[in-house]
Amino acid sequence: MGEVIVQALPFGIGVALSPFPIVGVVLLLATAKGRSNGPAFVIGWLVGISLVGGIVLAVSDAEDASKNGVAAAWVIWLKIALGALLLLIAVWQWKRRRSDEGTAKMPKWMRLLDHFSPSKVAGAGAVLSSAPPKNALLVIGAAAAIAQTGASTASQILALTVFAGISSLGVGIPVAIYFGAGEGAQQILDGLRRWIARNNNAIISVLSVVVGVKLIADAIRG
Repeated sequence: MGEVIVQALPFGIGVALSPFPIVGVVLLLATAKGRSNGPAFVIGWLVGISLVGGIVLAVSDAEDASKNGVAAAWVIWLKIALGALLLLIAVWQWKRRRSDEGTAKMPKWMRLLDHFSPSKVAGAGAVLSSAPPKNALLVIGAAAAIAQTGASTASQILALTVFAGISSLGVGIPVAIYFGAGEGAQQILDGLRRWIARNNNAIISVLSVVVGVKLIADAIRG
């Protein structure tokens, strides 16, 4: 059981540290609908990751991702491909990194989230959780890593649940600060937003390198 969960941990951390969605949640919490839209975004995010991860896990099991506890050849090649793509994303993001504060701007459509109803915000959270290339690769990689262990179905479902929970920490922590820090919450969240806006490309680049190298190293060992 422990091995199955450990396999998914790096991927969960990579998804959790998704800069723009975190900034989006912080902006949502600063609006009049923050008390309802913030938690709705987190719920949607959690559901989106669970759904995509569950589909990949089911397909991986159907395709025999593990043979007698050893990863199947297609899983090894999938890891190499995902790792290579993450390294390409890392290079691209590093070239786009910004050094001066405030130059990284939120996508226009994300700035409109505060006008959405809680149901629409939840839908946006579900899409943002696994649609961006980095997150999509990490969710697929996590599900494949869980499937390759050959653990029981119950253990794999538990590992996927833990992965989804860890992946939701990035957008969940600002909501927890909002409800738990009282009057000082907004100051804390504003500082977090500014820091992420200034360093978002570097964050994505470093995470992509770490997880990409892990995927390729695991594949070589396999």
